[in-house]
Amino acid sequence: MSIITAYNEAWKNGDVEALAEIIHDDCVFNPHVGGITMSKSDILGFAGGEGTPRSENERILFENEEVGMAHSIVHFANGSTSEAVMSFMRFKDGKIILMETGATPLSDDYQLIGN
Repeated sequence: MSIITAYNEAWKNGDVEALAEIIHDDCVFNPHVGGITMSKSDILGFAGGEGTPRSENERILFENEEVGMAHSIVHFANGSTSEAVMSFMRFKDGKIILMETGATPLSDDYQLIGN
């Protein structure tokens, strides 16, 4: 199974233990908001709880042993505007060591073509 697929499944299932195995201890996450940097423990803090963002239509655009690019629609538990999120990941030792995202807010009435 690809690293991105394993990450997506663990996130969707709220499986914090599986995420802890997929995310490198030295992971750095640079999200697209607030100019902040997050660590592995920060990422795991979001997973598995009631406030966990949920995603749909996950697509792996590219993945090899070194890097991966993915896209999904993300919905937030706080009711803020859903976003189309592009994620770049760098891998080390078969785990995610770097993740950066970029996003486009979606209107409340968005519809995915083909759905």
